[in-house]
Amino acid sequence: MKQVMMITAVALLIAAPAYADLAQDEAMKALASKSGCNTCHGIEAAKPGPDGLAPIGPAWVDVAGQYAGKPGASEFLTRIVLEGSNPYSSHWKGKVSGLAMPPNAVAITEADARALVHWILALKK
Repeated sequence: MKQVMMITAVALLIAAPAYADLAQDEAMKALASKSGCNTCHGIEAAKPGPDGLAPIGPAWVDVAGQYAGKPGASEFLTRIVLEGSNPYSSHWKGKVSGLAMPPNAVAITEADARALVHWILALKK
């Protein structure tokens, strides 16, 4: 009986982070939806739309891959979310149909943008 209780306790400890991640995933997805992010972005790798055109903005797993391990990525991307990006220096050119990211400070707070960017950078393909 003691061994069963020990195994159960260990299993719960191992599973707890997965439940926390699931709850965070749902919270970030809800935040993105509420803030209008899903209009241009998806989570999974970019696929052409039904009309065959590239998506408007990069998929978040692609963003995570592009900025993986880069110092200052979180701060840089938070600034892009809030202030927008320069259409003349986009490294997404040819991969997405949008020219630049518009400023979103009216749609999302800095704290929420920072949390969303942190979550996006943790995504894996």
